[in-house]
Amino acid sequence: MANKQDRKILAIDIGGGTQDIIIYEEGKTPENFIQLVLPSPTIIAASKIKKVTEARKGLHLSGTLMGGGSCVRAIKEHLNSGLPVTAAEEAAKTVRDDLDKVRKMGIKIADSPPHDFHEVEMKDMDLKTLGHTLEHYYVELPQEVAVAVQDHGEAPPGESNRYFRFQHWRNFIQKGGKVIDLAYLTPPNYLTRMKAVQKTVPGALVMDTCSAAVWGSFSDEEVKNRLEKGVVLVNIGNQHTFAVLLKEDRIYGLFEHHTQMLNTDKLYKLVGKLSRKELTHEEVFEDGGHGCYIDGETPSGFDFVGVTGPRRSLTKGLAYYMVNPHGDMMMTGCFGLLEAAKNKR
Repeated sequence: MANKQDRKILAIDIGGGTQDIIIYEEGKTPENFIQLVLPSPTIIAASKIKKVTEARKGLHLSGTLMGGGSCVRAIKEHLNSGLPVTAAEEAAKTVRDDLDKVRKMGIKIADSPPHDFHEVEMKDMDLKTLGHTLEHYYVELPQEVAVAVQDHGEAPPGESNRYFRFQHWRNFIQKGGKVIDLAYLTPPNYLTRMKAVQKTVPGALVMDTCSAAVWGSFSDEEVKNRLEKGVVLVNIGNQHTFAVLLKEDRIYGLFEHHTQMLNTDKLYKLVGKLSRKELTHEEVFEDGGHGCYIDGETPSGFDFVGVTGPRRSLTKGLAYYMVNPHGDMMMTGCFGLLEAAKNKR
């Protein structure tokens, strides 16, 4: 790593709609960091797949596991058009962790593409393209990299992904709930999407997008001033909504739901019940979300609610504080990644 006074960090927060990028440079103010908001890798991959569909060609997926969403929908549309799909084993796990279920969808597992198939490489990280783009602006990519992705984890056969994902959060809180423990230089083996990121970018620090947004919220002065008393932080992403009970550097409770299943009234009720320590796991899970867990030692006094995320318009009309670290809400996750990198290395 470079000397501290020369330190530069590339932070990339990868969501379902955008990938948000900051280049940290020691000695510069955050307002002068280079920043970009680009389409997310899953949207880029979906665009490439759609071109193969339009060309009426077979599709081969190479590369690694990456985020699903848009690209998986494009793969299904390709199959529904009567066109064949083959995939390398690791890339196929973008569709489903269970390869038998992938095969049942009509996707053939193959290391290399058949003749005349068009290949699309699956990966969350493409530093080569980003580097070539920034070269035109005489900007060099830092060697130190921190990345946030939403990682369900690879559930054991037959177990619900939603249940498995929430077991991860429950275990984290039961082990102390310290925010710093959500940043990984070596993630658990079941966090396969983070592992795939590190395969593409060896040595990268990795976090979940929800965790990065929570830590990034600390860069907002209003949030920072209230951490000692306790805050509710809500990150409303394009795909997932994540809310935590946080005091100082410890998360005492949280819930996670799918954003598309929420409206303003439902979100208000969920956040209110979380802040009063009344929300149950069953209430969220049975509604299609991931769940809720509140530690038995959770104190009272979570009256302040701060909101961030690209879908925060869901809280329009509610008396919630709009988290805005360094005046740039879209970079909340990146600011969290930067703080994690500075504290973990």
